[in-house]
Amino acid sequence: MKLTFFLITSFFLTVSRLFVPAPEKINGLSAPVQQETGPKQKALPRIGIAGLAIESSTFSPALTLEEAFHPKRGDEIFTSYPFFSADSVNRKRAIWLPALVGRSLPGGTVTREAYESLVKQTLELLKKNGPYDGLFFDIHGAMSVVGLDDPEGDLIVRIREVVGKKTLISTSMDLHGNVSPRLAQNTDLITCYRMAPHEDAMQTKKRAVDNLLSRLESGKGKPAYKAWIPVPVLLPGEKTSTRIEPAKTIYAAVDPASKQPGVIDAAIWVGYAWADEPRNHAVVMVTGDDKTTVTQTAEKLAQSFWKARADFAFVAPTGSLSESLDKAVASKTHPFFISDSGDNPTAGGAGDVTWTLKEILARPEFKSENGPSLIYASIPGPEFVESAIAAGVGGKVNAYAGAKVDSRFAPPVRLVGTVESIEHGDKNAETEVVVKVGSVHVIVTKKRKPYHKEADFTRLGLNPRKSDIVVVKIGYLEPELYAMRADWILSLTPGGVDQNLERLGYKRIKRPMFPLDKNMKDPDLKARLIPSSEK
Repeated sequence: MKLTFFLITSFFLTVSRLFVPAPEKINGLSAPVQQETGPKQKALPRIGIAGLAIESSTFSPALTLEEAFHPKRGDEIFTSYPFFSADSVNRKRAIWLPALVGRSLPGGTVTREAYESLVKQTLELLKKNGPYDGLFFDIHGAMSVVGLDDPEGDLIVRIREVVGKKTLISTSMDLHGNVSPRLAQNTDLITCYRMAPHEDAMQTKKRAVDNLLSRLESGKGKPAYKAWIPVPVLLPGEKTSTRIEPAKTIYAAVDPASKQPGVIDAAIWVGYAWADEPRNHAVVMVTGDDKTTVTQTAEKLAQSFWKARADFAFVAPTGSLSESLDKAVASKTHPFFISDSGDNPTAGGAGDVTWTLKEILARPEFKSENGPSLIYASIPGPEFVESAIAAGVGGKVNAYAGAKVDSRFAPPVRLVGTVESIEHGDKNAETEVVVKVGSVHVIVTKKRKPYHKEADFTRLGLNPRKSDIVVVKIGYLEPELYAMRADWILSLTPGGVDQNLERLGYKRIKRPMFPLDKNMKDPDLKARLIPSSEK
C-alpha cells in the first residue's frame, strides 16, 4: 500500500514539473514562479451602425414622409450589406450594434416631422447599446429637410452627443452628396462612390467599414489630418458620368491617390445640383496621417476637377422631346431609348409629371395600335390603378393618372385603353398596371417607381428588347438599360430635376458658381485642414 502511494505521488510530481517553468534567478535567488496563461485575448471593438439616405430636390413640390425610408432596425440591417453575412470575415471582426438605417427613393424635401421622428428613433437605439469604439455612418449626403440646412451635418452632431467625441466614425456617401464643414469635422473617416452610375456602391460601403476596422485594430484611431476643399462647380450627374471623359480620367486617379503611404482615403464629390443650399457644390476630401501627402493630394484632385469644368458634357446626345421622338420614330435600330430626364425619380423628381406622356399620346404615329411600339415607364395614378383592377386584364379602362403632386407643366392625363397586365407586391409601386393606348404601352403605378432593370418590364409581360421605343423617367441609363439600348437620346424635359440648371432659379447657393457664372475667376483651391472631431 505504501509503495503504491509512493509511486502515484512520484508520478504526479514528475508530471507537474513538466508544466511548471523553471524558477528564474534574481540576484542569485529563486524568484516566485507564476503560472503562465498565454497572451491576453484583445477585446473586439464595439461598432454601431446608423444612417439616413435620400436625394431630395428642393425644386420639386413633392414632400417625403417617414414611410418612404423603409427603416430597418437592429439585426435586419445586416441584410442590406452582403459583406455583413453571418459567415463573413467583417462580421467576426467586431461586436456589431446596428441601430437604424433608412434609405428612401430620391424624392422631394423631407418633412420636418419625418426627419425628427427618424432621428429620435436612431438616437434612442444608439443609447441602448453604448458605449462604442466606432460607428459606420451610411448616408447619401443630399437630404433636404423642411426648415433645416445641412441635415446630415445636423444628424452627425446629434449622434456625437450620444456616442461621444472619442468614438471613431466612418462615413460612406454617394458622390452626388454634399460635404459641409460640419459633416467633415464630426466624421473621422469618409469616402464616396467612384463610379456614376454607382456600380461600386456596395464596394464603397465595405471600404468605409474596412477603413474603420483597420484603424481600430491597429490602434491608430482618428486620422491626424483631414483636408477639405470646396470646388465651386455644380453639375448634374448626367454631365459627370464616369463612363465618359473627363470624369472617367478624374475619378480613375482617386484609387491610386488613396493608396499612397500616409493616406487613408481620397474622394471627390460632384455634389447635388437640384437643391438650393449653401453646401451644394463639389468637394474634395483626403484623410491620412502624413500632412504633406494629404494636402498635396487633395489639391491635385481639386485642380483636376476645376480645370476640366468646361469639358463636362452630357453622357448621351440631347434634344427636345419633339426632336427625340422624331429620331426614335425614324431610327432603324431598336430598342431606341429616350430618357425623360426632367422628372427622373432616381434623381429626386416627383415622378408624376404628365407632360411627356401627354405629348407622346398626341403624336399621330402612336394613335393606331399598329403604330411603332412604345413602352412608357411610368406614371403614378392610384385611382387609375383601382379602375384597371375593376376592369380586369383584357378589360377597357377610361381614367386619369399623374399630376397629383407636380401639375406645373401639365394636368392629369386621360388614358383610354385596354388593360394588359396587373401585378401586385412591388416594394415601391405596390401595384403596377399596363394599359395599351394606341401603340403605346403605359405603365401606371399606385406609387411612383423607377424602372431601371429588365425584370421591371418582363414581370409585367413587356419585352423592352423587342419594343421600337422605350421612354423611361431617368437621366443616364442604369447598367441593364444601357446594355440593351440600340440607340439612346437624353430628352431635355421639364420637371423638378430639370437638366437646364440655369432655369431652376437658385437663390441660396454660394456664388460665383460654375456653370451659372461661366466667367468667374479661379477659386482658392488650397487644402483646408478640418479640426478633429474631438475638438
